[in-house]
Amino acid sequence: MRILHTADWHIGQRLHERQRHDEQAQFLNWLLDTIKEHQIELLLVSGDIFDTSLPSAEATNLYYEYLFRLYNETDTYTIIIAGNHDSSRHLEAPREFLKMGRIYVVGQVSNPSDCVIQIPPDKPLVSVAAVPYLSENELEPVSFESEIERNERYRERLKVFYEDCVSIMPEELPKILMGHLYVQGGKIGESERNIQIGGATAIHANDFPKDVDYVALGHLHRPQTFDTSDYPIRYSGSPIPLRFNEATYTKKIFLLEFSDNGNISRDEAIEIPVFKELCTIEGDENEILSQAMTEEWNNKYIQVKLKLVSVRTGISDEIRAAFSDRGGDVLTVEVELPQEDDRPVILIEDMKRPEQIFEQFHQTKFGSPPDESLTQTFSELIQIVEGTQ
Repeated sequence: MRILHTADWHIGQRLHERQRHDEQAQFLNWLLDTIKEHQIELLLVSGDIFDTSLPSAEATNLYYEYLFRLYNETDTYTIIIAGNHDSSRHLEAPREFLKMGRIYVVGQVSNPSDCVIQIPPDKPLVSVAAVPYLSENELEPVSFESEIERNERYRERLKVFYEDCVSIMPEELPKILMGHLYVQGGKIGESERNIQIGGATAIHANDFPKDVDYVALGHLHRPQTFDTSDYPIRYSGSPIPLRFNEATYTKKIFLLEFSDNGNISRDEAIEIPVFKELCTIEGDENEILSQAMTEEWNNKYIQVKLKLVSVRTGISDEIRAAFSDRGGDVLTVEVELPQEDDRPVILIEDMKRPEQIFEQFHQTKFGSPPDESLTQTFSELIQIVEGTQ
């Protein structure tokens, strides 16, 4: 059986208020083509299907249009679990309808039997424990419990739940565990919403049961595999970079194949194409503008980190216009000024008139005195304030 592991689609996600519908649609088209090319029999999606618990109509349509095409154009089975970004109720509302299309959605569970699925149902070749995100808020309250004690109780709950799942899975079938959680030692980016209690880790890699073949995880957006076990414990990562810092590593999905004897005979990564490049440009004013005018920026999102000696009004607009002329879209301009330790200190005994205080403040904050127009504006404000007293 050929299986594809993916997660963290975050349909509907925006980057600095830019809608990313086109990128997400391109990924889903590519994913469908990949499923057809490799004749995938089971698709695993390990949570965070949507970016918010109340996705837009556009995001919802994109999701269901993809599921319909998956049913209509392939014979693939699909198992989807809810992540911490998803509304579990919203996601699994049409589960009985979707089941008729070989699509199994698990959003809420009260016991292990709710999430153990045999694929295919008539002649099973693999058993999957599709465990969605289990919130720590579902724990029964305990009086005078410390954060550490609560964390350990949550961790123990996860361990027992997975063990109970394995106990009801057929012994003769390969076993796959799905989950949306944080495993100690995982490499975190800046776009994952925290699902740890008090900063402590939720679970360790060796907390998963021993008698399984693969753990398909979601939540962390960097593809990564834990090598502390006899079987792969893996995050597939998000398919597109959700922040600029995620553009530094390759996005992947993972293809597994189980042989007739139940062992993994194939385990390989498939690189996801870049549908829209995210670029970070650093330098001073001249370096940034030179890059903008000499390189090709068509269909790219750009983050500019600008180093200035002193504040210059309008420089952000100049930079945006320069990149726009070459087809680029500057989403943010971060200005870096000299460290305050290198600037003069204001002595209180030297402060007399407000204009002098303002001049000293500007010199300290921006490394230069205010220009004539700014000084005039400040003086007019002082006159207005004094006239109202």
